[in-house]
Amino acid sequence: MLRAKNIWVAGGDPRQAALAELLADDGHAVHTYALEQGEGTACEPSMAGADRADCVVLPLPAVGPDGRLNAPLAAGGHELAEILDALRPGQLVCAGMAGEELERMAAERGLVLRDYFAREELAVMNAVPTAEGAIQIAMEELPITLHDARVLVVGFGRLGRALAPRLRGLGARVWVSARRYEQRAAAESMGLGSEGLDHLPDWLCSYDLVFNTVPAPVLGVEELAALKERALVIDLASRPGGVDMDAAAALGVRVIWALSLPGKVAPVTSGRYIKDTIYHIMEGSDL
Repeated sequence: MLRAKNIWVAGGDPRQAALAELLADDGHAVHTYALEQGEGTACEPSMAGADRADCVVLPLPAVGPDGRLNAPLAAGGHELAEILDALRPGQLVCAGMAGEELERMAAERGLVLRDYFAREELAVMNAVPTAEGAIQIAMEELPITLHDARVLVVGFGRLGRALAPRLRGLGARVWVSARRYEQRAAAESMGLGSEGLDHLPDWLCSYDLVFNTVPAPVLGVEELAALKERALVIDLASRPGGVDMDAAAALGVRVIWALSLPGKVAPVTSGRYIKDTIYHIMEGSDL
């Protein structure tokens, strides 16, 4: 664990509120901003003093759909410039899914920006609460048990590898659809079925439940039309997602786009994963 630091946490959802509490528990001097509606969070009235921080932590994602700081727990909206202008050149800023605009603004101000969501250790650990949250949604939404259900997981990266074995452990009959041969071989080594992505429409008709983990168009009109009646699709991919939502609506296919599940189903655990990743970044920065 790092020696005591001065850390600011600005904006975010319950993950960041939990992160601030966990950092304080580790003995750091923690200041929060734009988290007023977080449970048990006492926020600073402004960013004054943030320029003395060893690290400033921004949310995941750092930027909201409106281009401002992603701050759903704030009492009001906050511009990115408001946050960054309060900092000093050379200061370490850690943000999740930073994006080109934030990268540009940070570079203009001479800030050292690190994207903690791009770190492999966080991506691997985040797959766990995402998989658990996805299973929770399926159990709530399906009229059948996962036991003996025919389930397809599209994609076999970090999330697919966390999700598929958990589904199988509940008694589901699980197949994996992946583009690469080695991914399909890995699935088969776990006792899962496997298919390529090239001819999805030819064999989608038998599944009760389809999870997509690929953040690129994979379930379009042809694929959605091939699904059996009353099949459920849960899209776990980050924006832009992998399902044609307009086509799904026109075809009457039920799709749930489940974004940011770690922050919704396990904010404290997710905050701990972010904390550990921030520590790794700070250690690598010799702070």
